[in-house]
Amino acid sequence: MTRTPAVPQTDADGVPRGQAVLDGLVQLLDLEQLEVNLFRGVSPPERPTRVFGGQVAGQALVAAVRTVPADRSVHSLHAYFIRPGDPRVPIVYDTERVRDGRSFTTRRVLAIQHGEAIFSLSASFQLHEEGLEHSEPAPTGVPAPDTLPTVGERVARGDGAGWLAREPRPIDMRFVDEPAWSSARTGPTDAPVRVWMRADGTLPDDPLLHVCLLTYASDMTLLGSVVARHDVPFDRLQMASLDHAMWFHRPFRADQWLLYTCYSPTASGSRGLATGRFTTEDGRLVATTVQEGLVRLRRRT
Repeated sequence: MTRTPAVPQTDADGVPRGQAVLDGLVQLLDLEQLEVNLFRGVSPPERPTRVFGGQVAGQALVAAVRTVPADRSVHSLHAYFIRPGDPRVPIVYDTERVRDGRSFTTRRVLAIQHGEAIFSLSASFQLHEEGLEHSEPAPTGVPAPDTLPTVGERVARGDGAGWLAREPRPIDMRFVDEPAWSSARTGPTDAPVRVWMRADGTLPDDPLLHVCLLTYASDMTLLGSVVARHDVPFDRLQMASLDHAMWFHRPFRADQWLLYTCYSPTASGSRGLATGRFTTEDGRLVATTVQEGLVRLRRRT
């Protein structure tokens, strides 16, 4: 039987979203294997200037996953963004098998374009083990995601959303508060930036695919929490991810709602530090992120 291709839905501003767009992201993460430890990925045609950081992080993690036994799950990753990626040419991912222990496996991945490294990632994998269990209290008083506007609805009413306003959206995002890029924002705040996220469709059951997709999504709003603490418009800032770390605590599905709570404890030297926590609707903490990014004021002309 021939399967009829899914037709992308469109958001309120006419930008594609839905299952077909999500399937495109899953395909983007499905790297071509060139050799035993060598993989190749491409970028979507909609990226006109540089590769999205979440894409190269997600693809690098896929490269690492492809060299690890299926009974081991990733529990942490640490990465550096070295150079801007060129979306016009493929990215080669060179994976090093650093260690294969009885309980833990370590991999190092170098993303290469034009003969130069653009990104490096180290990831650690572990066999499942039982042990101590505790977690911070679940967030309270957060509106349900279905009661909040989509990014497309915000853009359609004139909020503006940078690159989010122009590209297909495989991730459904519902901001609890006015995001840093919103024209409706009333000023700086010391409160965290909270946004509900989920893959905009249904994903296969492979747990590592869900981890790789969450890695992709985790780069979307972190640096916004740095800007939220200041009364500075987005168009006065040059921003880029410098490094990225994630810890995965418990199983989750990336196609179910996760609350991403982002907060910036400090900024200095044209750099901002941001932390993030992913929590399920029933209050389980499933992942933690930390990122430092370039947040540079552009000179007035």
